[in-house]
Amino acid sequence: MSSSSSKKGVEYYAEKAARKYLGSGESAVVSTLISYVNAGYTKDKTISKLSSLVDPAKANKLTTRLYETLEEKRLGPQYSSKRSSAAAETTPAAKRPAAPAADPPQNGAAKKMRWDQPAAAPAPAPAVPPAAGAGEAGGKAPLTPQQIKEMMANAQKMIEMRKKTLGALQSQGAAQSPLISQPPPLMAGPPPPPLMGTPNPLMGAALPQPALGAGGGTIDSPFADKAKKIADLQAEIAAKLSNLPARSTDPADKPRPLILDDSGRTVDASGNEVQIAARLPTLKANIRAKRRAEFRQQLQERPTEDVSEAAFFDPRVSLRPSTRGRRAFNFHEPGKFQQVAARMRTKAQLEKLQSEISQIARKTGISSAMRLAMVAPRPATWQPSVAGGPPQIEWWDQVVTQTDTYEAAEQKPEEERYEGITSLVEHPAQMAPPTDGDKNVFLPVLLTKKERKKLRRTNRREAWKDKQEKIRLGLEPPPEPKVRMSNLMRVLGNEAIQDPTKIEAHVRAQMAKRQKEHQDANAARKLTTEQRKEKKINKIKEDTTTEVHVAIYRVTDLSNQAKKFKVETNANQLFMTGAVVLFKDVNVVVVEGGPKQQKKYKRLMLQRIKWEEDMVKGKEDEEAENKCTLIWEGTTKQRNFGKITFKLCPNESFAREYFRKAGVEHYWDLAHSSSVLEQETT
Repeated sequence: MSSSSSKKGVEYYAEKAARKYLGSGESAVVSTLISYVNAGYTKDKTISKLSSLVDPAKANKLTTRLYETLEEKRLGPQYSSKRSSAAAETTPAAKRPAAPAADPPQNGAAKKMRWDQPAAAPAPAPAVPPAAGAGEAGGKAPLTPQQIKEMMANAQKMIEMRKKTLGALQSQGAAQSPLISQPPPLMAGPPPPPLMGTPNPLMGAALPQPALGAGGGTIDSPFADKAKKIADLQAEIAAKLSNLPARSTDPADKPRPLILDDSGRTVDASGNEVQIAARLPTLKANIRAKRRAEFRQQLQERPTEDVSEAAFFDPRVSLRPSTRGRRAFNFHEPGKFQQVAARMRTKAQLEKLQSEISQIARKTGISSAMRLAMVAPRPATWQPSVAGGPPQIEWWDQVVTQTDTYEAAEQKPEEERYEGITSLVEHPAQMAPPTDGDKNVFLPVLLTKKERKKLRRTNRREAWKDKQEKIRLGLEPPPEPKVRMSNLMRVLGNEAIQDPTKIEAHVRAQMAKRQKEHQDANAARKLTTEQRKEKKINKIKEDTTTEVHVAIYRVTDLSNQAKKFKVETNANQLFMTGAVVLFKDVNVVVVEGGPKQQKKYKRLMLQRIKWEEDMVKGKEDEEAENKCTLIWEGTTKQRNFGKITFKLCPNESFAREYFRKAGVEHYWDLAHSSSVLEQETT
C-alpha cells in the first residue's frame, strides 16, 4: 500500500475516533492529530501536544484509540517506510534508474592501481530520481516528499555498504596502494573537500563520482547535490578532528607489565619487591563488613580481664562473719511499765475532767462569753501580763474605769470611779433619715379594667375634638378618605364605575402608603442596640445616693469553684459591690446594692444554690452539711467596697484588718461571734 493510501486511512480513523470521543469531527483537532501521526510522534508526545487543544482525559482516550487502530491496521509512516523499501527491493532491474557511469582512467597510475587491487564486489547503485521533465513526459505523477525521503534513505544505506566493502579491501593492501595526490591550495584557509572518487582517510571509502556527459560536464541530478553535501560534511569532520590533541606515544604513560618472582611476589625490573596498595571498598555494605571484621579481630586480641574476687576487695570495708553471734539478755529496770501505766491512767483522768468542765461551761455559757470576749476589740493601751500571770487590769474593765490598773481605779473618788454609769436611762438623739423627707410621696392608684377603658375613650375623644377644631379653623388640612378595597364602591361611588382599574390602583397605592407610614413610625420608635443595652442596665441598676442596702452572709465552706463562680458572677450582673473573705469555716459574703438587687441576690444565696450538696468535716472529723446563713441586712449611708473580690485570710486578725480598712470591722465581729455561738450550741 502506498503512502497516499496510508494517509487516507489515517484521516478516516482519526475522524472516526474524534466523532466518538469529542462528539463531532472537529477539523482543527483532526488535522492537528493527523499531522502529529505523519510526523512520527510517539503516543505520549501526541497526548501532551493535543492536551493544549482539548481536555487531557479526552486527548488521552482519543490518541490511545487512534494509535491502537493504526497498529492493528498497520498504517502510519513507520509501516509506509518498510513497505517502500520492500517494494524497491522487488522492483525489476529494467525499471530501476541507471547508475552513473564510472570515470575513465586518467593516467597509468590509476590503471596500475586498478589491476593491482583485487576486484571489489559490485555494490548496488543508489536510486536516482528521474528528472522532472522525464516524469512529466512519461505521464507519471511527480515524486512526493515521502518518496524522496525513502530514496535518500536507500542511498545512504548503499553508501554505508560501499564504505564497509572498501574498508575491508583497504585493510589488506592499503599500505601499498598509492593515493591520488591532490593539488595544493591556491589560498590560505581550510583544506578543500576531497575529490569525488578519492578515498577518504576518515571514512575509509571513495565517494562515487557523478557521471560526465559528452561535453565533459556533469549531469544535473539531485544525487549530485547530495553527494556534494556529503563531501562538505566529511571535510568539516576532518577539520575538527585535526584540531584534537594527538595521543601520547610515551612508553612511560603506558601501564607497566606485572612481574612475579618464584615466590609469587610482585617485583620491579631490578628485582625489588613492590608493595601494591590494597583496594579499599566503596560500597556501604562492604565498608560495614570490613568494620565488623576489624572489630571482631580487636575483641580477639584484647586480653582477658581478671574477674577474681581479689580485684574487687576493699580492705576499708569490715567483713561480717558468716555465722550469727549469740544474743545477750536485755533486762528492763524494775517499775518501768508501772510508770507507763500510771501516766496513761493520769492522762485518761485529765481528759475526762476536761470534758466535764467543758460541758458545765457550755451549760452555764462561760465558754461562750470567754470566746466572745476574745472576739471583741481590746483597747489600744491594754497590755497583757509579762510574767504570765493575770494582767494588772482586764481590758473590759479598762473600758469602764479608764485606768491602767485596779489600784488606780480604787484611788479615784466614787463619783469619778465609774464615769458614764448613772441611775438614769440614756435616750439617744433622734436623727433625720438619710432619704429625702421633704418630698411628697404619692401612693399609686390601681384602676379596674373598666375604669382604664373608660379613661382611654375619654382621652381619645378629647384628642379627636381638638383635631376637628383645627381642621375647621384651617390650621390643618383635612385627611384623605381612608379607602380600602372593601369600601371602595361606597366611598367613591360613580368614580369607581367610570374607570375601575385606575381607581383600584389608586386605592392600593393609598393602602401601601399607610402601611409604609406605620412601619416607619415603628422603626423610629425602635431602640438601637446601645439603647436597648442601656435600658436593660438602667432597669437593673438602682439609685443608691440616699441609702445603700447591705446584706451579710456566712457560708461554712466556700471551696467549691462552681458555687464561687455563681456568687461572683451574679453580683457583677446585678451591679452590686462587696467582698468575700475566706477563713476556715467562717466565709463572710458582704454585698451592697438596692432593694431589688438584694431581693434577687438573697434568693440566690438561700434558695437557688444548693449548699447542702457539699459535706464539711467538723472538729471531731464528723461530716455535716454545708450551709449558708443570713447574718444581717440593713441600710447604710454610702458604699464601703468596690467591685466584689475574694480575699483569703490565714487567721482572724488578717480578716478583721481587711474589714477595718473599709471601716466596717463590726461586720467581721458579728459574723465570727455568730459562728462561735453556733458551735457552742451544737
